[in-house]
Amino acid sequence: MSVKIWAYMIVFSVMILSFLWLFQVAFLNTYYEWSKTREIKSVAVAVLNSYQDNDYETLLDEIAYNSEVCIEITNQYNSVYSSNMFNRGCIMGEGPGYTTNYKVDFIDSGENHKSYKLINPKFDNEALIYAMRLGNGTYAFISTSLVPMDSTTHILTSQLIIVTIFVLLLSLLVAYFISKRLSRPIVKINESAKKMAKGEYDVVFETGEDIAEMNELATTLNYARNELAKTEELRRDLLANVSHDLKTPLTMIKAYAEMARDLNSDNKEKREQNLNVITEEADRLNLLVNDILDLSKLQAKTIELNMEVFDVTELIQMILSHYQYLVETEGFHFVFDDAIHYKVRADKKRIEQVIYNLINNAINYTGTNKTVTIVLTDQQDTVLVEVKDSGKGIDPKDIDLIWDKYYKVDKKYQRNQYGTGIGLSIVKNILIQHGSKYGVNSQKRKGTTFYFELEKVGEINS
Repeated sequence: MSVKIWAYMIVFSVMILSFLWLFQVAFLNTYYEWSKTREIKSVAVAVLNSYQDNDYETLLDEIAYNSEVCIEITNQYNSVYSSNMFNRGCIMGEGPGYTTNYKVDFIDSGENHKSYKLINPKFDNEALIYAMRLGNGTYAFISTSLVPMDSTTHILTSQLIIVTIFVLLLSLLVAYFISKRLSRPIVKINESAKKMAKGEYDVVFETGEDIAEMNELATTLNYARNELAKTEELRRDLLANVSHDLKTPLTMIKAYAEMARDLNSDNKEKREQNLNVITEEADRLNLLVNDILDLSKLQAKTIELNMEVFDVTELIQMILSHYQYLVETEGFHFVFDDAIHYKVRADKKRIEQVIYNLINNAINYTGTNKTVTIVLTDQQDTVLVEVKDSGKGIDPKDIDLIWDKYYKVDKKYQRNQYGTGIGLSIVKNILIQHGSKYGVNSQKRKGTTFYFELEKVGEINS
C-alpha cells in the first residue's frame, strides 16, 4: 500500500516537471512569438483609436513608449509620423539589405491588415511587423524586436536541472511520509478486520491519525462490529433456546411413553395421564415447529394476506374464552371492555395470531396480580389495539431488541409457560406485512403495553 502511494506521488512529480520542461524550454520561443503577436495587435487597436484625435502624435508617442514598439504612419508618398526613437531594434524605413519591401507589398495587397516577420539588417535580429490600413490612403506600420531566446533558454535549462533534482528529492521525501501516514491507519484497520473475521468481536477499530475519512471508516466498522456481535449473540441464543424447546418435550414424550409401557401398562388411569402428557408435549412441539415455519415464511414474504372485514371485538372475545382455564385454575384475570364492536379490514387469521402471541407474552411477564388488560380505542380511521401486563417492565436499552427471536431481557433463558418464545418476532412481521403501526411502551415496575393499529371500517354498539 505505502509503496503504491509513494510511486503515485513520484509519477505525479515527474509529470509536473515534464510539463514545466516542455513549456519553459521546448516551446519557449513559440510562446514568446505568440505573446508578442497578441501584444502588437492590441497596440494596433490603440493606434487606430488614437489616430482619430487631433493630437494623435502625442498619444502615439505614449503608446510606443509604454509598449516598447515602433510606430510609423505613412501615405503612398512619404512618412507622416515615426516613433523609432523608442525601440532601437525595430525595422523602420526601407532600403538596401531588406529582404522585401513590406510597405509596398502591403499597400499593393489591398488588405486591411497583415503581419510580417523579417530580419533587421541593421541589428541582425528578427522583427515582427503589423501593417494596418487607416483610411484615406494612410497606413500604419507597427514593429517590435523579437529578442533571441537562446540565452534565456540556456539559463532556464540550467535552472530547471537544479529545480528538477531538488523537486525529485523533495518529492521522494514527502511521498515517503505521506504514504506512511496514509497506509498506517489502513494497515491497522485491516489487521482489526482480520481478527473480526475470525470471530473476535472485542476488537476496536482506530486509526491514530487525524484523517477525517479514515476516522469515519473506523467509526462505521466499529458500528458494524457491534451489530455483528449482537447477531452472533442472538444466533447462539436461538440455537440454545430452540434446542432447549425441542429437547424438553422430546424428553418428556420419551419418559412418559416408557412409563406408560413399563410401569403403568396395567393401570388404565395412570396410563391415560401419561398419554395426555405425551399429547400435550407433542402439541407443544408441533406449535414450535409451526411458529418457526410461519416466521420463515413471513420473513421471506411468501405468505399472501387474505384481507377481509371482520369484528375485532368479537375476535378478542373468542380468543379470551380459550384462556378461561387459566382464570379457573391459576387465578388469572383478563380485563376487556367489549361494549363497542369495531369492524376492521385485515387478514383475520394473522391478526388472531398476533393477538394470541401478545396475550401469551403478557401472561408470561405479568405481575403477581396476574392481570392482563386488552383495550380497543377508536382513532377515526384506525382502531388501536393495546395489550397490557402489570409486570416489572422493560429496560429502555432493551426496547428495540425484544422483537428479535428468543431475545430475553434478563438473558437467562427460561422456558415460556405459554407460547414458543418467537411470538413477538411473528407479531412484528405480520404487522409489517399489513403496513400497520406497532410498538411498545414500558416503565420499570409499572408494566408493559404492546400496541398496533388496524384499518377501521365501522363500529356497532352492543
